[in-house]
Amino acid sequence: MHRFIKEFREFIARGNVLDLAVAVIIGAAFGKIVTSLTDDIIMPVIGKLSGGLDFSSHFVRLGAIPADYKGSLTSYADLKKAGVPLIGYGQFITQLVDFLIVAFIIFLIVRGVTRAMAAFQAEKDAAPPPADSAEVVLLREIRDALRTKGTSKSAKSLPLDGE
Repeated sequence: MHRFIKEFREFIARGNVLDLAVAVIIGAAFGKIVTSLTDDIIMPVIGKLSGGLDFSSHFVRLGAIPADYKGSLTSYADLKKAGVPLIGYGQFITQLVDFLIVAFIIFLIVRGVTRAMAAFQAEKDAAPPPADSAEVVLLREIRDALRTKGTSKSAKSLPLDGE
């Protein structure tokens, strides 16, 4: 049992497991936002543009309504709650719109990150070469001093950088 607990603790302590847990929590919260965006903003606009069409009330009833049912015959939620078998194609359309919104937002995020990484890599590739070491700078100063003050032909014939 002790070994099992140790292995489980090591598994949980891995960075990718914690990252996944955070992603799931943020994803759940993001899902609620997208659902609200779809249900409360986008679908009513689509309904208004389509002449008052409310997708949530579109369904096909597959079975009988219970004799003791007192709710609305056009309410998908009430009929479903009462146990009436239904095909809720309006709900499916709403979920499809949810999916498309999430997929589009993820596309924009991935696209932005990809472009940012490419820009970062281009900036990194275009960075100036590292500065010369102190030894190289000192040797250049000595060379230049010999060249200007030196009287020997060998000092004046020392090559310049890049020659």
